[in-house]
Amino acid sequence: MPEPTSPIVGDHRGGFGAFAGESSGLIDRTFRERIVLVGVTFPQEDEFDTERHLDELALLVDTAGADSVARVIQRRHAPDPATYLGSGKVEELRELCVSVDADTVVFDDELSPAQQRNLEKLLGRSAIDRTAVILDIFGQNAHSLEGKAQVELAQIRYRLPRLRGKGKQLSRQGGGIGARQGGGETQLEVDRRRLLRRMHKLEGDLREIARVRDTQAKSRQRSRLHRVAIVGYTNAGKSTLLNHLTNAGVLVEDRLFATLDATTRRLQLPGGETVLLTDTVGFITKLPTQLVEAFKSTLEVVVDADLLVHVIDASASDPESNIEAVDRVLNEIGAADVPQMLVVNKIDSDPDGAKGLLSDYPGSVAISARTGEGVDDMLRTLADRLRGLSAITELLVPFDRGDLLAALHREGEVLVETATDEGMLVRARLDEVSVSRLHEFVVSGQTLQ
Repeated sequence: MPEPTSPIVGDHRGGFGAFAGESSGLIDRTFRERIVLVGVTFPQEDEFDTERHLDELALLVDTAGADSVARVIQRRHAPDPATYLGSGKVEELRELCVSVDADTVVFDDELSPAQQRNLEKLLGRSAIDRTAVILDIFGQNAHSLEGKAQVELAQIRYRLPRLRGKGKQLSRQGGGIGARQGGGETQLEVDRRRLLRRMHKLEGDLREIARVRDTQAKSRQRSRLHRVAIVGYTNAGKSTLLNHLTNAGVLVEDRLFATLDATTRRLQLPGGETVLLTDTVGFITKLPTQLVEAFKSTLEVVVDADLLVHVIDASASDPESNIEAVDRVLNEIGAADVPQMLVVNKIDSDPDGAKGLLSDYPGSVAISARTGEGVDDMLRTLADRLRGLSAITELLVPFDRGDLLAALHREGEVLVETATDEGMLVRARLDEVSVSRLHEFVVSGQTLQ
C-alpha cells in the first residue's frame, strides 16, 4: 500500500513550499497564503495568451487554498538562465512582494532547480512554479491507492533534482576516529537515496496495478462492449455528466481537479446497447509532464476507448483554447486518432456561447449535465456514432439457420434483410469478432463502410 503523499509545505509560514524547501510538517491550512503570479511573454506569444494563462494559474492557486494578490508580466526573448526574469524585474518583483506582504511567488512556467534557488535568495520568500501548484492540488484530491501512488511518484520525480540541504544538514557525518575511514554520507545523499528507493517501490506498485488493470481490460474486451471515455478540460462537467447518466456518485465540485480517479459504469443506450462509460481526469494548459507520465496507466482507458466524449464548457472564457489544450494532451498520450464526439455542456449557463460552438463544430451536441437538457439527444447521437464505427457486412444466411439471424440482431445492427433463392441476404453492422466468427457466411468477403 502506498504511503501518504509527501506534503507540499514550505519554510515561509507553511503552505506551498514543500517543493521549495525541505520541511516535512503538515500543510498549514489555517490561513490562505498571499501569492504573486509571474508570467513571461516570449516572441512567439502575445500578452493576451500570457494573461489567459495567469487567469488559469489564479484558479489553480485558489483551488490549492491560497489567494493571488498581484501579478507581474515581462516580455523576454528567452528565459534568464539564472533567475528566469531579468535582474531589474526580479528587484521590481521583490519590492512588490514586500508591498503586498506576499508569502510565495508562483511562476507560470517551470523553473529549473538553480533558478528556483536563486529567486528565493533574491526575493526572500518561496518561489515555485505551476507544476508545484498542480502537484499540491493532486495531492489533496487523490483518494484511491492508485491515485495516491501516481501523485506521490510525480511529486518525487519533481522533487529529486530540487533536493538541497541547509547548514549542518550538509556536513559530513563522522567516518571513524580521526576520520581515518573517510567522510560519511551527506544528509543530501541520504535523502536522495531514500527518495529513489521510494520511487522504485511506487513504480513497482503501479506496474502491478497496471497488470491487474490489463487483465480487467482483456475481460472487458471479451465482453465485446463498446468503451466510451469522457474527456475534457478540468471543471467542464464530466463527472456531473457521468453521475446524471449512471448515478455513479462521483464527487462534483465547482473547482479544478475535483476528480482524479477514473470511474467506469455501464450505460444502456436508447437502442438497447450497453457500453462502458469512464470518467477521466481533467486536462489543462501546460499539464506537467510528470503527471502525464505518472497517470499513464489511468489514461490508457482513453487510448483504448472506441469513442471519446469530449465535454466542452460553453460558459468558459475561451472554450476554443480549452479544446486545443485537451487535443494536445490526447496527442501526447497517443489518443489523437481515437474518434471524438464533441458535447457542449452548460447551455443553461451560456446559451449564446453554446450556439456559437455548435456552429463552429458541426456534429457536436449541446446539453446541460446539471439539468438533463439535451442528454437524450446526446445519447441517440452517441449510439449512432458507435454503430457507425462498425463496418457494414453482407452475409448470406441459410433459411434453416434462424439462430444466426437471431445472433446478428443481438450482436450488431441489421440494416437490410432480403429473401433470395439461396437464403436471407443480410446487411448488418458488426464488430470484428462477429465478422470473424461468421466469415463463412460473408458474401465474397465483402465488408463496407
